[in-house]
Amino acid sequence: MWLTFTVLLLVLVVLALAARRQLDHRADRDAMEALASLQPGQPARFSPDIVAGLPEPARRYFLYTIEPGAPLYTIARITMTGRFGLGTRASPGYLDFSAIQALAMPEGFLWKMRGRRGVLRLSGSDSEHWTRFWMMGLLPVARLGGDEDHRRSAFGRYVAEALFWTPAATLPGPGISWEQVGADSVRLTVVHQGLSQSVELTVAPDGEPTQVRFERWSNANPEKQYRLQPFGGYLSGYRWFSGFRLPTHVEAGNHFGGDQYFPFFVAEVAAVEFPRD
Repeated sequence: MWLTFTVLLLVLVVLALAARRQLDHRADRDAMEALASLQPGQPARFSPDIVAGLPEPARRYFLYTIEPGAPLYTIARITMTGRFGLGTRASPGYLDFSAIQALAMPEGFLWKMRGRRGVLRLSGSDSEHWTRFWMMGLLPVARLGGDEDHRRSAFGRYVAEALFWTPAATLPGPGISWEQVGADSVRLTVVHQGLSQSVELTVAPDGEPTQVRFERWSNANPEKQYRLQPFGGYLSGYRWFSGFRLPTHVEAGNHFGGDQYFPFFVAEVAAVEFPRD
């Protein structure tokens, strides 16, 4: 009797977890479609005149990353593989992952991944609304988000990523400003729905972006307390995608520029697409 009851209870738990996982998949799909729908239907086309009034390193950046005449699509779908660290600088605990990301700065993003290391399987998604990860497809190991700390931290991430994957989204406009920092560096500031994020971009003499850095709202520290701390990464492997010259190798992590820098995210981009009707 007890054995039958235990088996039945176990089956019910597994079915409940499987149903919850399917709800997460549906939420991911809906979020992807909602972000893609924000793509401008008939975007303007790029002209150097659009950036003529910007600081020189910013002009250099845009002239390198956007081809004259390219339609200014601001929403991207990025397919990638790479390594994702679950540990520390001393013991990274990398797992191999494949992922797809919808990026729609300043509205939001969604990164959906599957990873493995040996027999370990990890899957889930990250967005401005949530972080949800599952082990072996059935065991929830992280369900975070829904608060201002998460929203502010996510905003920093996708503002920075717009600089290297959706440069058209960072062109001059409402809520977007540029300020020169040095001979080869410039600061982008984006203000949106009560949030403000500044990101410093360094460019090569030809305008190729080489690194980004910013102060990110994060609890990736021994105290697990949210605070501003350095985050950033390096960009390389540029290729053309629909009129945009974008990096295909990105590595990034917390405490950028210091002894504790840990590149927990190392990605190789296979494709960048700009969904449209």
